[in-house]
Amino acid sequence: MAKVKKLNSRLKQISNVKYEKGLFEAHKTNTPLDGLFSMDGGVPKATNWMVVGDPGVGKSTVTLDIIANAKKTGSKVLFISAEMNQVDLYLYVKRYPKFGELDIFFPQEIEDGECPKQVLEEILSEGYDIVLIDSFVELQETIRESGRMTRNSSEKYLLDLMYRHNLGGNDTKCFTSFLNIQQVNKGGTFVGSNKLKHMTTGMMEIRFVDERNQDERFVTFTKNRRGHVGKQMYFDLTASGNVTYDTERFKKSESLKQLKKAEKEKIKKSGVKFDVLFGLDKDSTQEGSDKITIKK
Repeated sequence: MAKVKKLNSRLKQISNVKYEKGLFEAHKTNTPLDGLFSMDGGVPKATNWMVVGDPGVGKSTVTLDIIANAKKTGSKVLFISAEMNQVDLYLYVKRYPKFGELDIFFPQEIEDGECPKQVLEEILSEGYDIVLIDSFVELQETIRESGRMTRNSSEKYLLDLMYRHNLGGNDTKCFTSFLNIQQVNKGGTFVGSNKLKHMTTGMMEIRFVDERNQDERFVTFTKNRRGHVGKQMYFDLTASGNVTYDTERFKKSESLKQLKKAEKEKIKKSGVKFDVLFGLDKDSTQEGSDKITIKK
């Protein structure tokens, strides 16, 4: 009997779950990426995202721009820089001054004798709306080495930590969202376990249009439980101060897709009319199949 009660306590009916007010709101960045992240426009609360892309394509710049813009609209953000140190980030701040106003945690600066897990948990306990981790695998390695953990256990630790903060497990009850930059192999494929891939809300990919010609680059989502998949937003990093997005090119591309879709529907309807006219539609051939004879 006790076992049955415990089992029933583990089962949920979504229609009976009471959600916290504001949980399904999104953090605005006031950039064209808002429309790609979610149907509501913005980075949804309590979500986790993997960010992958070609080396040097601008993963760090684009994601730093995202959280810096979110901060401007009132979101509380944090950058965990597990790869770049303070000297590395100087050039970023020189080109993008708004990056200099971000709260940044450098795991590599943790002193001997301190526990990285404990330091990380203390920082996150303050409560943030959006946390950018660059990169997930480097932070994972720091946790793994200090705690003498396996890669699977260190990955599980970070996923559990993210999930806890997704649900407001911090001092300010923030439903934290995480942007995790992840490495790719030489072929440009995501490096990470299937668990890591499947337990995230979406996969943002930042790519060069052509590896031989690296002047053009775009952002797209190949997985997104909250918004669009497959739409390409081209961007430019040549201007100082902001990442600029080619919205006109995006509109033309989407318009062309709609025209192609409409043309396919038109051809499909014409094909159906043709089949009906000549008795080639499925229903009519089945009904009259016993009347058809073939003469040799």
